[in-house]
Amino acid sequence: MIDPLFWLGLSILLVAASLTAVLVVAIPALQELARAARSAEKLFDTLSRELPPTLDAIRMTGLEITDLTDDVSQGVKSAGQVAKQVDQTLDNARKQAQNVQAGTHSIFIGVKTAWKTFTRQKPARRTIERLSINDKPPLTLREREALRQENRRIKTQTYHTNDNYNANGSWENNFEDQE
Repeated sequence: MIDPLFWLGLSILLVAASLTAVLVVAIPALQELARAARSAEKLFDTLSRELPPTLDAIRMTGLEITDLTDDVSQGVKSAGQVAKQVDQTLDNARKQAQNVQAGTHSIFIGVKTAWKTFTRQKPARRTIERLSINDKPPLTLREREALRQENRRIKTQTYHTNDNYNANGSWENNFEDQE
């Protein structure tokens, strides 16, 4: 049994049997691999057709979200400005109400003081000293004319002239001359 040809034949037989076994097992795996390659090719075709529009839609959605965010920010700013204006209006209304309250209080005090003044009793001393307008006798025409002439002033009495005025002198000299 030492024959090398026998061992060569036996080893070739074993290699052929193992290759057959590998082929028997590899054929279904290669068929599945071919099916998977076809499925992957179909998937890649579908992705190449569907992915760009989907990516564009996602991009457009992102831009719309950005626009909406800007609009909401502007709306919030506008609402803040409106709130400030309402606050200022309320402050002005509060100030005006305080002014009206102070004015009303002043009017009330004035009316109260007037009422006290009109309703208080006048002292008897004043009523005796006063003469009513009807108690004075009316002035005659001659008496009125006489009063008018007394009240008139003569021009020289009305305007006082300064005889000591010196046009060449200074004010100080004039002041000293008058003293």
